[in-house]
Amino acid sequence: MKRSIIWFKTDLRLHDNETLVKAIKSSDEVIPVYCFDDSQYTTTPFGLKKTGSFRTQFLLESISDLDSELRKIGSGLIVVRGEPHKELYRLAKYYEVQKVFSKKEVAYEEKQTETLVEKELWKIQCSLETFSTSTLYHAEDLPFSIKDIPDIFTSFRKRIEKESSVRTIFEKPTNIKSPSLPAIELPSLQSLGLKTETIDCRRAIEFKGGETEAIKRLNFYLHESHYISTYKETRNGMVGENYSSKFSAWLSLGCLSPREIYYELKKYEAQNTANDSTNWLEFELLWRDYFRFMMKKHRHQFFLENGIKEKETTLNKHNAELFEKWKNGNTGNDFIDANMVELKLTGFMSNRGRQNVASYLCNNLKLDWRYGAAYFEQQLIDYDVCSNWGNWAYLAGVGNDPRGNREFNIEKQANDYDKLKTYRNLWLSKI
Repeated sequence: MKRSIIWFKTDLRLHDNETLVKAIKSSDEVIPVYCFDDSQYTTTPFGLKKTGSFRTQFLLESISDLDSELRKIGSGLIVVRGEPHKELYRLAKYYEVQKVFSKKEVAYEEKQTETLVEKELWKIQCSLETFSTSTLYHAEDLPFSIKDIPDIFTSFRKRIEKESSVRTIFEKPTNIKSPSLPAIELPSLQSLGLKTETIDCRRAIEFKGGETEAIKRLNFYLHESHYISTYKETRNGMVGENYSSKFSAWLSLGCLSPREIYYELKKYEAQNTANDSTNWLEFELLWRDYFRFMMKKHRHQFFLENGIKEKETTLNKHNAELFEKWKNGNTGNDFIDANMVELKLTGFMSNRGRQNVASYLCNNLKLDWRYGAAYFEQQLIDYDVCSNWGNWAYLAGVGNDPRGNREFNIEKQANDYDKLKTYRNLWLSKI
């Protein structure tokens, strides 16, 4: 009997999941597995949690939903905790598995874990096969090799739009043959070393993890409400649920496929109309692809102080006291503080806010940008390793920004995007 494991990571969905489809096609039985990697719940060299409570709660909801969806089609999810190479080896040996299928990684630590798993599995003649499932455009369809991808986004975008196309999506499986699997057992926040934190009632949106909620949000934002039709005009908003798509949290864990969004956009445009707003959402998905391909090209460099710049630059120093003030929204700048309070209490912040607080940390406080990126890694529900570190390096002038250091005029930004102080009053008021 051909028996395989599908190792779910940040691809927690049944729709458009090549890894899952290929595992089912080439196996008599498939065993879906998710491993809570202990290394993701440690304290980083920056003195911050690698994964905070808000994101972990969203992850737990997403895993629970995945298990529920798998059981509807004859399977289920085994949840383990520890070091992935040891846990997958143990399960592969126990179930006499010949192959493990998983999503292909590009970021430095994730690649190291993938390599460890592959080496361990070889000890029992079990192979690891990986698939690219995270991007809109497939890496094999790019009009250049990874090492030749332009370091300027505009050059990348023009070639992609002219010479590449988006692959069709994989159909959601209707049946999976699995051995009898035990009921799911999820770890508690406390067992992962985290405290239960209630998300502030002023939150922009109530994020609930899982593919079910992801598809619901996609349908609502496009087909039910038509908010997509004004996305370009409203995307710099800061208050409320619908100024932006809010797809990022579900995209970050792979509860939602970027190609699914793309084809739903095309469907929307066919039924209604294409405009600058529908184009802009596609543009944002391309930025997301870009940072992932950049991470694949430059690897560990995105985590270094100098980023991807070959020349040494004048770098900022860390100041623990100033960093704590920034983290806690006590800088004295009301626009920055309001954004940092929102992030601290909800695990979310608008795109406009993120750019401003990053610029403020790098240019006004003159702090090491990596501490800001690490705090976002801990705090954000929608944390994505490539987008987070790529964007922070960009703002710090050590990434893909051709202009170098990009300093925001915070007062002008506050006046442009929060003229009536609606946002600042919301987050700086006591409740």
